Amino acid sequence: MSHSLTETFGNIDIYLFDQLLKGTYDDCIDVMDVGCGKGRNMVYFLKNRANVYGVDPDPDNIAAVQQLSVELAPHNSPGNFKVGVAEHIPFADTSFDLVICSAVLHFAKDPAHFDAMMRDMWRVLRPGGFFFARLASDIGIENLVEDQGDGRYLLPDGSVRFLVNDKILISYTIALNGELYEPIKTTNVSNQRCMTTWCMQKS
Repeated sequence: MSHSLTETFGNIDIYLFDQLLKGTYDDCIDVMDVGCGKGRNMVYFLKNRANVYGVDPDPDNIAAVQQLSVELAPHNSPGNFKVGVAEHIPFADTSFDLVICSAVLHFAKDPAHFDAMMRDMWRVLRPGGFFFARLASDIGIENLVEDQGDGRYLLPDGSVRFLVNDKILISYTIALNGELYEPIKTTNVSNQRCMTTWCMQKS
């Protein structure tokens, strides 16, 4: 059974998988993965005839995901995948029903960079569309992280990340005129790091 699940969903983010099980994205046709890597979160969408798009700053990742698309979804144009970054997505306004951003936002250099990434991803999302993000936070480990300036912190696992908290996420949800379609959820990994799932729908 596990082999069959892997074939169907790939090495998908478990919280994105949760939304698929709930049927949240059943009507999403045009799907954008920002920071798509080699396509770990695209397998299900490619196999279910969505129009799948992706951007990533690494040309090798884009080449890999183009090949994945050719293999799994010949209908899906390799031109849907482009070298790019979250703050300058090379697609038109309101192009997508779903924007996925997994493990990208915590690489922001400072609050202005985070803001630019958020606003450009929101720009390409259609009204009524869904935004799914997984990003590092200090929720639950506030006293264990060391401030490095510009919103970046040294985590107990030795990494330095731009960290958010509930206040920041709720403030952005309101400022973007969005609505949470899932409560903010945070996974604490042995007090070494925390990853938060942030799910908004665009009004």
